[in-house]
Amino acid sequence: MPAAATPEGEVLARLAALTAAPESGAALVPRVPEIIPELMRLLRDEDMNVSALSRHLSQDPVLVAEVYREANRPCYRPRYHAGPPVSSIDAAVMLLGQNGMRMLLARVAFRPVMSMQSGRLARRVAPLIWRQSEKCAQAAARLAPAMRAHAFEAYLAGLMANIGLVVAFRLIDGLAEEGTVPQSPAFVEALLMRSRLLSAQIATLWDFPESVSAAINASAGLDPLDPGSTDAPPLARVLALADRLGKLRLLVDGARFAADEPFVVDGLGKAALACFAQLQDEDE
Repeated sequence: MPAAATPEGEVLARLAALTAAPESGAALVPRVPEIIPELMRLLRDEDMNVSALSRHLSQDPVLVAEVYREANRPCYRPRYHAGPPVSSIDAAVMLLGQNGMRMLLARVAFRPVMSMQSGRLARRVAPLIWRQSEKCAQAAARLAPAMRAHAFEAYLAGLMANIGLVVAFRLIDGLAEEGTVPQSPAFVEALLMRSRLLSAQIATLWDFPESVSAAINASAGLDPLDPGSTDAPPLARVLALADRLGKLRLLVDGARFAADEPFVVDGLGKAALACFAQLQDEDE
């Protein structure tokens, strides 16, 4: 049987076709809500107008609730802070700051894009992919400054890097027989590589910064523990390392490995280990 006639071959062939015509792949996932780009444009201005941003936010009760929730998290309000919770939208925006608001809006925008999927398999794996994407984005934003990359661009790259993988599972739903999921090592490696390339192309279609699309593309197949990876662009190296930390965090939190096992910690530097530990406290 020709390779393309097998479920594995068909999935990979379809992914390759979508990479050549990424508009078709982008059509398999919903776009971000219209209000998000408006808010992101307001946040591009370094002199952020808090009142204008608050007025826009107030149009969407879901966003208002997310802003209050974020502003009252322990990382913004330490345990020793005994004051009342933040209850003013202006105060919440001021507390979170420009970068905090950017990250919150990006996360809120991406949650339905990544997690609301049809199809038996895609519906099962999408929440897990979303959790890993959140962890990856959080790690990327933390690691970026020390690796000479832009923290918010790193956060966006972390959220966006797996969108092609969601598309891939939609393809598997349509091409593989029910109850069977291709999982040979060669297939998994090729699937991850091609889906990452598709993520980069969809990021370009959705008008993400060119640096984000380029980093996602360059991170495909990049081993952050390989000394040779230092030749890659800084943002791509940040993304590759954050992606690894996000996956390790899920494995440890799911009791698949202990946090101090060699598989988890070997090759990680001091900053990466600190970031890995901090991810444990980032659950929503």
